[in-house]
Amino acid sequence: MKEKNKGVFIIAEIAQAHDGSLGLLHSYIDAVARAGVDAIKFQTHIAEAESSEHEPFRVNFSYEDKTRFDYWKRMEFSLDEWKGIKAHCDEVGLEFMSSPFSNTAIDLLEQVDVNRYKVGSGEVNNFLLLEKIAKTKKHVIISSGMSSYSELDNTVAFLKERQVDFSILQCTTSYPTKPEQYGLNVINELKDRYKVPVGFSDHSSSIETCIAATVLGAEILEFHVVFDKTMFGPDAKSSLTIDETSALVDSIRNLERAFENPIDKNDNSKFHGLKQIFEKSLAINKDLEKGHEITFLDLEAKKPKGYGISADNYVQVIGRKINKRMKKWDFLNDDDLI
Repeated sequence: MKEKNKGVFIIAEIAQAHDGSLGLLHSYIDAVARAGVDAIKFQTHIAEAESSEHEPFRVNFSYEDKTRFDYWKRMEFSLDEWKGIKAHCDEVGLEFMSSPFSNTAIDLLEQVDVNRYKVGSGEVNNFLLLEKIAKTKKHVIISSGMSSYSELDNTVAFLKERQVDFSILQCTTSYPTKPEQYGLNVINELKDRYKVPVGFSDHSSSIETCIAATVLGAEILEFHVVFDKTMFGPDAKSSLTIDETSALVDSIRNLERAFENPIDKNDNSKFHGLKQIFEKSLAINKDLEKGHEITFLDLEAKKPKGYGISADNYVQVIGRKINKRMKKWDFLNDDDLI
């Protein structure tokens, strides 16, 4: 999936880094836009529709929410607030994205006019939610974090049956993800298995992972972003800072330019001038009398090229005699030899 004639589609996920603060959320929009990503992604939670009092905390981080339900409730925004969020994204040139966690959330996002849907790892087997999304006829990005291939096969078949345009992200549901958990090998496995655009959803808190994924052919990158990794919240330690995000975007765009400009190693004509400077000519490393038979130990190679026999032809010189007396460090040419 490529957008606006660009290469890798880069998504900065804010998720709940705003901690329920609308003002903080809008600050993220401005900061992420300056970092140069393509899209900013949130999560749309409607507590009554997606959760219950029985839902446990994944990470017991909260000092103000007694239950996970209470946390999701505190993360909610109204329809008008979501519309304002999207309008701000439009103003700064970011695509607004938000993952729904209920069919009710999809209804809300349709009113906000979201362009595509991102389905989180925990929703890949939620065919009720996927059916609702399929009816919108919009592109779907699936995160494969907790899914086996057999589960993904079922989801892919479900989407294909409904003629849904979709992409898949390799993802490891571990926060933060350790190097041995990256699963970079899965990127090409997914490409080969499903023949759709494939990307990488990262929780490593390091820019190296997305750079490696890009080199391996990822067309979409998604990663969490936070102002500071010591901030409150479940994802802060698995996120990139704004500065790291800027550095990552620069790296990805540089790689794209490299991919677009392959080097032809059969043609080194552009280096003609440099070769004259850096390559070397044969020279004598000691005073030699006329008639001396050249040995390997008599030779040195000196810059620049073109003032003596090329150093790559030294074998043709060994065993030949010089026709005159030569001084140490003199260049050696064909007309000096018998």
